[in-house]
Amino acid sequence: MAAAHKPNDSRTAKVIALYTDPRMGGRAPSGHPNTDGFGRPAAPVTPIHDGIDLHDEPSPITPVRNSPLFSLGGLRGAVADTLIATSGFIRERMTGDFAVDDFGFDPHFAESVWFPALRQVYQKWFRVEVTGVENLPASGGALLVANHAGAIPVDALITSLAVRDNHPNERYLRVLAADMAFETPVISDLARRIGATLACNADAEALLRRGELTAVWPEGFKGIGKLYKDRYKLQRFGRGGFVTTAIRTRAPIVPVSIVGSEEIYPMVADLKPFARALGLPYFPVTPLFPWLGPLGMVPLPSKWHIHFGKPIATDGYDEQAADDPLVVFDLTDHVREEIQQTLFRMLSRRGSVYLG
Repeated sequence: MAAAHKPNDSRTAKVIALYTDPRMGGRAPSGHPNTDGFGRPAAPVTPIHDGIDLHDEPSPITPVRNSPLFSLGGLRGAVADTLIATSGFIRERMTGDFAVDDFGFDPHFAESVWFPALRQVYQKWFRVEVTGVENLPASGGALLVANHAGAIPVDALITSLAVRDNHPNERYLRVLAADMAFETPVISDLARRIGATLACNADAEALLRRGELTAVWPEGFKGIGKLYKDRYKLQRFGRGGFVTTAIRTRAPIVPVSIVGSEEIYPMVADLKPFARALGLPYFPVTPLFPWLGPLGMVPLPSKWHIHFGKPIATDGYDEQAADDPLVVFDLTDHVREEIQQTLFRMLSRRGSVYLG
């Protein structure tokens, strides 16, 4: 085991590594793209030390009595905004006035088509409340780590818009997604265009070195595929791939706690024979799906609250710490426990699940 400096923390946990894609070809080897030319300093944060209270208190959730969900005027405005954004998108596409980065991210498409459409769901269906935005760095890379739930990874989409609409500098969030998303026709192209990329070490490190806000959901399919009776109980984080990436890039880790995602598709059963036949990690049964067919895939309108916790510094670790299992397990457990305890506090202050 390599010698490494590690903070005074005795907690341990099991974690999973970020997916390593065998198709990476000529890219830097997984976990070691240290000469890829994307050198950017991590955002300044306060290092962790004994005696500091890391349990950031989220603000109380204020009930929403008059939801714009049922407002006819709000619906007209939403449709008008979407049409205006779409017409602008078509005009600029015809003139070729747009650019796509190395990962396939198309900001013009995201701003003109994707975000305007998603924003209606965000504001009028889920009525998302966001706290702790001040904990996101104004510039430079950071790795956001969140709880995962909901049968379908809607939480990743909603979190990306929460960052874009609430960050003072309107920063983009680059989502690290499972390989299944990039093996599915149509979804693969859409995921790339809106800023997602493979949850592999090489892509994650490249984004962080380039100074991007990057997000990962380390519970993976165990998180979004868990039953409703296990809601808000974090699943195993695996072997620590996200921690290794953060240490190597010296990027701070921002714990993200999401309340509301568990109730959009309350999963009461998992039909494993159907899942195996279809090549899926699980086959969800909810109160509405598959009984109502496609209509059962409409998410229930739960009230959401997303809290960004205080950043956890990684620049106090030396480079060898990324290969030390004890360091990786300790830091992974610390992040997981921070998210879990914040979820418990948020749930204790929560009002109605669907009325807010």
